[in-house]
Formats: sequence, C-alpha cells, structure tokens
Amino acid sequence: MYSEEWSRNRQGREKTVITNFSFSQLPEEEKTGRRKPHSAHDSDESIPDDRYHSIYFAMLLAGVGFLLPYNSFITDVDYLHRKFKGTSIVFDMSLTYILVALSAVIVNNALVERLSLHTRICVGYLFALGPLVCVSVFDVWLELFNTQQSYAVTLAAVAIVAFGCTVQQSSFYGYTGMLPKRYTQGVMTGESTAGVIVSLSRIFTKLLVEDEKNNTIIFFLFSVSMETLCFLLHVVVRRTHFVRYHTSRARQSHSWLKGQINNVTTQKHSGYQIHYDSSAEEEDGMASSMVDDADAVNLGNGSHGDGIYVRFDVPKPEAKRSWISVKELLGRRCAVARVIWPYMLSILVTYFITLCLFPGLESELHNDTLGEWLPILTMALFNMADFVGKILAACPYEWGGVQLLVCSCLRVLFLPLFVMCVSPVQRPLLAHPAWPCGLSVMLGISNGYLGSVPMIQAAGKVPLQQREVAGNTMTVSYMAGLMLGSAVSYSTYSLTSQAHSSHTTLKLNSTLTLHNYMPGH
Repeated sequence: MYSEEWSRNRQGREKTVITNFSFSQLPEEEKTGRRKPHSAHDSDESIPDDRYHSIYFAMLLAGVGFLLPYNSFITDVDYLHRKFKGTSIVFDMSLTYILVALSAVIVNNALVERLSLHTRICVGYLFALGPLVCVSVFDVWLELFNTQQSYAVTLAAVAIVAFGCTVQQSSFYGYTGMLPKRYTQGVMTGESTAGVIVSLSRIFTKLLVEDEKNNTIIFFLFSVSMETLCFLLHVVVRRTHFVRYHTSRARQSHSWLKGQINNVTTQKHSGYQIHYDSSAEEEDGMASSMVDDADAVNLGNGSHGDGIYVRFDVPKPEAKRSWISVKELLGRRCAVARVIWPYMLSILVTYFITLCLFPGLESELHNDTLGEWLPILTMALFNMADFVGKILAACPYEWGGVQLLVCSCLRVLFLPLFVMCVSPVQRPLLAHPAWPCGLSVMLGISNGYLGSVPMIQAAGKVPLQQREVAGNTMTVSYMAGLMLGSAVSYSTYSLTSQAHSSHTTLKLNSTLTLHNYMPGH
C-alpha cells in the first residue's frame, strides 16, 4: 500500500491533493497497461521523413487500386452496348456495385476492430483481382457464355469486385487517417487517377487495335497488371519505417484510451474505484502527468471541494474480452458522427448528385457524328476533371462544415442541365456535343474537390485515436450517397431508352425508304 499527502498554497487558497494507490496483487502487465502511451516527444526517436515522396505515391496508387476494377467494367461502354444491345447494363452494374458496396462498408465497420487492417486490405485486393481475371479470360477471350449467362456473370463479377474494393477503400481511409493529412488527399487523388488511367487505356486500345475483341482483352489485361502492381506496393509500403511509426503511434494512443474507458465502465463489477477532480489539474504537475493532453479522459465523477482526490483500488485480475460489443461499436461511431456530421452530409450530397448522372446517363449519350465515341469522351473528360479537382483539394484552405454542405447542394443544378442533353427525344435542348463535354468537366472538377475536402478535414476534427473510426464513418456516408444517386439514376434511363428506340426506328425507316427506291425493287 502506498499513500501520499501533499498540500500547496496558491493565490491565497488551500489546495490539497490526496492520491491513494493500491497495487497489491497487481500483475505486471496490468501496471504497464495503465500507463499512457509513449509519444514522439517522450522518446529519442525522430519523426521519419517521406523521402522522395515515395509513400505519397504509393498511397496514390492505393486509390487507383480500389477503383480501377469497377472503372474497367463501366468504361468499356462500347463493348457492353454491342454485346448487350437494348439493355440497361451500365445502370444495372452501377446499382449492383453500390448496393454491395454499402453492405461491405457496414461489414468493414463491424470488423474494423476485430480483423487487422492488413488482413482486410489483402482480402479486398484478392476479391478485386479474381473477377477481373475471370471475366477477361473466360468471358471476353474464350467466350464460354451465351448472352444471358454473360450478363449474369458480369453482374456477379461487379458484385464481388464491389465487396473487395469497398473493404479496401474503407480500410484505406482509416489507414491514411493515422498518417498526416496529405496522404488522405493522395488516396482520393488516386481514385480519380484510376478513372483517367482506365479512360486513356480504353481510348488507346480502341485506336490502336481495330478488332473489338482483341482491344477489349488487352484493355482488361492492362487493368489486371495495374491492380497487381498496386497490391505489391501496399505489401512493401506497410513495412516502411514511416508507416509503422505513424500507425503504431495512433494504435498505442487508441489502446490506452480504450483501456481507461474499459476500466471506468467495469469498476462497478470489479471493485475498481476511481475518484478524480480536474478543478486544479493545471496546478498539479503529478495529476497532469497521469492524463495526456491529447488523450484526456474523465476517469470518474468524484469531486471534493477545491482539491484533487485520486484513488485507485485495483480489481482482481479477470479475463479480457477480445470482442467488442455492438453497443460499444455503435456508441463510438455515434460520438464521432456528432462531431463530423456536416462533413458526412456534404460528401453524401456530393456523390448523390454525381451518381445521378455518372456513369448511367453519361454512358447513354449519343450523337450522329461521334456515335459511340461521345460517351467514351465524356467519361474521359469527367475522370480527368475529377483528377484536377482532387489535386486542388490539397490547397491549404480550411472550409467550415456548413460551407461545404451548401456548396455541395448547389451542384443540384447539374441535374436539369444534363437532362436537357437527352430530352426532348427528337431534338434535345442542348444537342451539340460541346454541352455534355463541358458539363462533364464542371461536374468532374466539383466532384473531385467537394468529394475530397470533407474526407480530408473530417479526420482532423477528432482525436488521434478516433481517426480510423472517423475515416470509416465518412466512408459510410460516401457509400450512402452513391447508393441513393445510383437508384435515382434509373429514372433517367427512361429518357435514354426512349431516345434509343426512336433513334432505331428512324434509322430503320430511313433504311427501308432507301431500300424501296433502289433499282430492282
């Protein structure tokens, strides 16, 4: 038993600190578990530097890795339209991806503290690579399936890719939340880079290889190679001193805080008694040494006048839980959501409006002069503009959460403008190809910027030990916006389907008319 009484007189008032520690029967691991984690200032270890920006580049390629497979499926729009004529294949793929992805985000949030980060990311890569390879070989190259089977196989592949890539994506946002802010921006820039790479790949394969089957095979094999490169880079980068330093620092802080909270919540059953009054904390060097400034926790509610009274009656050792209850998981996420809700709504609205138009409506744009090249060009322009927007998000400007939400809501003006590019059916109000191309650029820049800034800034609004949870919570909002936008985009398919049927009828009537006037008929 150890006890100490200490009194101090300051500003004419008596301050008394009584600290009572009972450490009999306390195992050594219990003692060490209650110490605060070592910070960078407590050790001689210097903060590692990202030499040559190699870690940033690897995180950019990580962003490429979890959107490249899906982009590979939807960007090959000319092949899809030829193979599945008269169907809503792009809309179906988009909705399938979003529904499965939202489920994957929820599963990943449940497993975020039960499976290791590396395990979740590696499983995600395997789920993304498998379907991409299978579709490339068995469907595109060997053509083992008929049209109906191929349709089902394509949607099944998109569903598996959605699950794997979303687990990667959600995990990577938690991952980069433990690193400096610029690495979250790097991952989000990588998402746009994936679209740019895939769009340019499709354009060049279509230009250089005339046969559609061969250029599609080359296109998919290039995507498989890029995805494999991203996977290998992740395996290498996670072992670097830079990444290990930042992730271990965040996890130590999180483990210490979790231990303090668990001690408080179990004191009734275990006999652990804690009394702590913070009224004179700044005047007491010993009390402040027990609670780190960044990880301050209210350890109890006992207050005794003007003094500080801290007493630890250590419980008997008992088995530790390895699984966290659902109530605790929800409680932590609700606490984080109360802090970052404007950023959650902002990213939800941004991606809701984008998915109402892209890729569904943009993939169905047609022009007599450009033909199937118009949707390929508008998709490429969107992806390039999105890339620029995410680079602009790196500019050091601190937005307010409500400001971001208002700007995201203003993007609703894109909805009627894009509808006028396809309606009325016979003569759209914005019929010239320059309209959809220009609107795609503006949609892409605003999506890149307003989709990145909330994700980057939200992590800085919560303590270090809660940043992985904040990253996963923001991803839930992101996926909710994608799902709602994808569902609403089906309403635009009725416009494009009427346009297609009318275009086909006019083309058929023109052909019959010319056929009747040909000599010999």
